[in-house]
Amino acid sequence: MKRIASLIAICIGSFAVNAQSDPHLKLWYNKPAQAWEEALPLGNGKTGAMVFGKVKTERYQLNDNTLWSGFPDPGNNPNGPMVLPQVRKAVFEGDYIKAADLWKKMQGPYSARYLPMGDLLLEFPYTDTLGIGYYRDLDLSNAITTVRYTTGGIQYQRESFTSFPDKVMVIRLTANKSKSINFITTLTSKLRYSTKATANNLLVLTGKAPKFVANRDTEPKQVEYDDDPKGEGMNFEVQVYIKTEGGTVKQAENKLEVANADAVTIYLAEATSFNGFNKSPGKEGKDPHIEASANLKKAITASWVQLKQRHVSDYQSLFNRVKLDLGINEAAVKQPTDERLLQFANTKDDNQLQTLYYQFGRYLLIASSRPGSRPANLQGIWNDHVQPPWGSNYTTNINTEMNYWLAENTNLSECHQPLFAFMKELAVNGALTAKVNYNIDEGWVTHHNSDLWAKTSPPGGYDWDPRGMPRWSCWPMAGVWFSTHLWEHYLFTGDRQFLQSTAYPLMKGSAQFMLHWLIRDSTTPYLVTNPSTSPENTIKLKGKEYQVALASTMDMSLLRELFTAVIRSSEALNIDAGFRNKAQQALDQLYPYHIGQYGQLQEWYGDWDDPNDKHRHLSHLFGLYPGSQITVQQTPELAAAAKQSLIHRGDVSTGWSMAWKINWWARLQDGDHAYKILSDAFTYIDPLKEKGQMSGGGTYPNLFDAHPPFQIDGNFGATAGITEMLLQSHAGYLSLLPALPAAWPVGSIKGIKARGNFMVDIQWKDGKLATAKIVSGVGGICRIKTTTPVKIVEVKANPVQGSNANPLNIAYGKVVYEKNARAPLQSIDREGEYVIEFPTVKGKTYTVVGVK
Repeated sequence: MKRIASLIAICIGSFAVNAQSDPHLKLWYNKPAQAWEEALPLGNGKTGAMVFGKVKTERYQLNDNTLWSGFPDPGNNPNGPMVLPQVRKAVFEGDYIKAADLWKKMQGPYSARYLPMGDLLLEFPYTDTLGIGYYRDLDLSNAITTVRYTTGGIQYQRESFTSFPDKVMVIRLTANKSKSINFITTLTSKLRYSTKATANNLLVLTGKAPKFVANRDTEPKQVEYDDDPKGEGMNFEVQVYIKTEGGTVKQAENKLEVANADAVTIYLAEATSFNGFNKSPGKEGKDPHIEASANLKKAITASWVQLKQRHVSDYQSLFNRVKLDLGINEAAVKQPTDERLLQFANTKDDNQLQTLYYQFGRYLLIASSRPGSRPANLQGIWNDHVQPPWGSNYTTNINTEMNYWLAENTNLSECHQPLFAFMKELAVNGALTAKVNYNIDEGWVTHHNSDLWAKTSPPGGYDWDPRGMPRWSCWPMAGVWFSTHLWEHYLFTGDRQFLQSTAYPLMKGSAQFMLHWLIRDSTTPYLVTNPSTSPENTIKLKGKEYQVALASTMDMSLLRELFTAVIRSSEALNIDAGFRNKAQQALDQLYPYHIGQYGQLQEWYGDWDDPNDKHRHLSHLFGLYPGSQITVQQTPELAAAAKQSLIHRGDVSTGWSMAWKINWWARLQDGDHAYKILSDAFTYIDPLKEKGQMSGGGTYPNLFDAHPPFQIDGNFGATAGITEMLLQSHAGYLSLLPALPAAWPVGSIKGIKARGNFMVDIQWKDGKLATAKIVSGVGGICRIKTTTPVKIVEVKANPVQGSNANPLNIAYGKVVYEKNARAPLQSIDREGEYVIEFPTVKGKTYTVVGVK
């Protein structure tokens, strides 16, 4: 009877965790992964794994998001206070080349590198490498990978997941014939390591990370370890525990050997010696053995079914909040994902592939950024290189920010928390950088790159690296951009405690530094930034290129967004009136936007834009997105100028740049153009063929964004962009279907969020709004804009007068700009605009329907 009861419990458990499974939300393939960009990612915010699905030797490539090279190294440059006045003098005199050369004397070291932890290998005694009926998938409905095949007349299956609640990776191996599971388990690493079987069912890898990894392949030292085991460098440990049902498991030197088992569960726990951003991981680090052992000891007391239930329940509490339906091509969904991707360029009739890509972005954020973890880096938490592209670090002039564009509007607000925790560390280090580098005693600053150690000093290799360029190293604006995320989180949630205890102090600190950084222009009455860059781009004039000037449009638009947020936060909290006045005075004096000779939004202080410039960065369009200053309705001329800038740059670029362009065209309410770029991003990139860096974006077989190489920001940015096509809330109202493309004539989306803490469901038919439901999270006025007349079923809607009274959903306000009188402007298409508002009560649902 006990066995029968146990079987019933297992069946009930299996049914419970699979009840929510959507058969179409799967990345699936009919062959194992050969390249890393074909493997499938698992993650719990800390432990990452890439599952290859191989038959003869399965590989789980492992990461821990705290495993980086190096140790805390501020890298601040005491030359700064002496050199900065010289830089500014050269800029004001128009000698931009001299200014750039001088700036190099103010640079600091490069960031640490994000590292791979190791590989879990399962070696099977098969003679073939593919089997019969091969199948592997990643099910986005439950965050579980499955591998299935038949060899020797026996069907084998492996299921794997990484658990956030239990802090382990779990693998389940089964077969349809008893006593048929045989394999050898090993652990290896690309770093210094040793592996030992410490019991018949326990395998332990201990490792040491390098204290230094080079940024350039020309550096004399490439990967340097401390010879002292207790010296600098992160320590780490991986523990693998094997539990068999039937058969045996035994140690064999540095391996574990399973023989004749009916089923096997593998538990993997890992940890590093990371003990905080300001402590040496080698000399002041935690013992990773303690953490790994504790997590493993707790996990192995639970069964596979119990662990799976907890994992799925936790994951689905986030993932199931949003559902997108763009229609299904029944023939397409029967094909493997990589084949669908290959065919999309020719057919473009697979809308469900776009739904899959959308939800994959949300999956990746859940997998790489959970409360208590580090923020997602350039590759999320997945990396297989000791010297990864750009260090797989935090590139803070767009990429780290783009990682979190989807956090609020796709209803994953909790996943934003690691970025906010990171900002608290940056504020500590950034205050020291402000003092040492600039002799500024108030506030904090962060530059172009950061890492696990919360580096805030400028990169560039001091002045030893001839390739260290001011066009990216001279950018002290990251703290400003990060601060806008704090304000957005408040607008989406209405969390007043967060605003008071976390957001406002950090935003104020960033604003304090900037009030000191700003300087009076030498030829206009405005406040400007000097030196200033437009990240990674250059001024191109009369056959010459200049990296450094003053008052780039991005700098000034970032500052407008920050100062406005600080002012409104101070008013909401009814505190700090004196500082509020200082911020307001500075805001009123900032160098304004300019519309240049081609009708473009100027990128630079002067009308220096090159209409043939195809650079991937269009940082001067920050005010259009993710900022809120430029809108089609309230600043139509600036919107037209932004459109001209986008036309000049073109559509095809690197993966993340194309993702940003989706959002920009959505904000311009041009859904068809946004869709075109989204479709272009579905260009199949074969990872087995060599392709130059930054040679045109696309998508790898596993749906990772191709910069190329892989960068995760493109995935996140595209998911955010699809949401912006369907719902916007930055202009003082909820705009329903503001940029719906013709390619999506029928569909629905449920559970996305708008500012004001409104949760929104939308259904459309024949390209028009059919119905919508709005759930009010905190109450207050809800103002909506539609392209057809609508009414609210539950309450009487009112005509709109003046500004929105809901402080969580108000427009930016007046924007000052100057225009070249002879400049032609692009036309901006505006469909019919119907705006109504109605009062809401917390927790109540309101239905929007058409008026016949």
